[in-house]
Amino acid sequence: MPERIEADYIIETSDDPRRAAEAAAGEQSSGTFVPVPGETPELKQRSAARIEALDLLETVSTPSLPGSAGTPPDGHFQRARVTLSWPLDNLGPSLPNLVATVAGNLFELKQFSGLRLLDIRLPDAFGGAYPGPKFGIVGTRRLAGVHQRPIVGTIVKPSVGFGPAETANLTQTMCEAGLDFIKDDELQSDGPHCPFDDRARAVMRVVNEHADRTGRKVMFAFNITGEIDQMRRRHDLVLKLGGTCVMASLNSVGLVGMIELGRFSQLPIHAHRNGWGYLSRAPMLGWSYIAWQKIWRLAGADHMHVNGLANKFSEPDDSVIASARECLTPMFADKPCLAMPVFSSGQSAKQVPPTYAALGSADLIFAAGGGIMAHPGGPAAGVAALREAWDTTLRNAPSAASADFGPVEAKAS
Repeated sequence: MPERIEADYIIETSDDPRRAAEAAAGEQSSGTFVPVPGETPELKQRSAARIEALDLLETVSTPSLPGSAGTPPDGHFQRARVTLSWPLDNLGPSLPNLVATVAGNLFELKQFSGLRLLDIRLPDAFGGAYPGPKFGIVGTRRLAGVHQRPIVGTIVKPSVGFGPAETANLTQTMCEAGLDFIKDDELQSDGPHCPFDDRARAVMRVVNEHADRTGRKVMFAFNITGEIDQMRRRHDLVLKLGGTCVMASLNSVGLVGMIELGRFSQLPIHAHRNGWGYLSRAPMLGWSYIAWQKIWRLAGADHMHVNGLANKFSEPDDSVIASARECLTPMFADKPCLAMPVFSSGQSAKQVPPTYAALGSADLIFAAGGGIMAHPGGPAAGVAALREAWDTTLRNAPSAASADFGPVEAKAS
């Protein structure tokens, strides 16, 4: 692992790319827009960000973002891939301050008509400072009672509108259909029509009764998104009722909220990425998922949403697979911090063979909402179709006879 914090970017500028990268390095470390007396050569040597690499890419004739300074002499804006690095001593192993460093004011610099964070690499000190996933793949499989195949799940639909009793009735139907995993929709948390405590008690009564009859407890991810004290209280109630999973919306609870949840949680944390589009959809602005998901895994996320193949959103399939592979790629030699990728959004049995062919691992949650709940034969038929699709795909995979379906370790590009 690097001794310094490293971050890769793609930039677009009307200026000389190295000069623009130097502006970013200065803005995000010891410098500012004018020289200041205290910024001595010794201080720069100790604390300044460095340009570790700069590779020119293509040029474009139109700036990707408004507000950039000047028009290039030849009418073309230059793109480049840049790696910056910072000494760990600037901030220490602090995730909130890491985000301020690698993804702070540099997005606003008018030297850039485009800037996107592609990846980050962290010293081992970060692995020692944060818990990472407490359950991850192994713990999730143990609690769900599912081994050597994907965990098949669904989402409570309609997303909102049901009260506690209706949600519990639907949960009973889904348990009897043979599901491994059920989750609240991210829109359902603690509204007056469906209070969290009443819903949790009603749902867990059904889940526990089903477990008593069958010997198998369905994992239900309760959406505990809220303020930190609310999340703690809701988590404690789920734990007391015998639940095996909680869910939080990352962009809603924020980094500090997720860090605190990761520290006190005694259950797997199902991390929902709703809002991801506003961080990523503009190709020359924001974050790559490759960089973004590392922050949340280190904070304690056990499951990370990655979208799905042929999904209902705008993300292309190669990006989905790169995201999922990255969740299964170790972050540190002594602390892998692996999270189980969650495939969802318009998924059904038809996406099963290409998902496994592209990912090369069965360590995933495959969540189908409409693909199960709207199946012509009913939810049980929808679950059966998914299970059959996965069983067939794994049985026919070239390496299926000898594979243990452990985490893949290929580095996503």
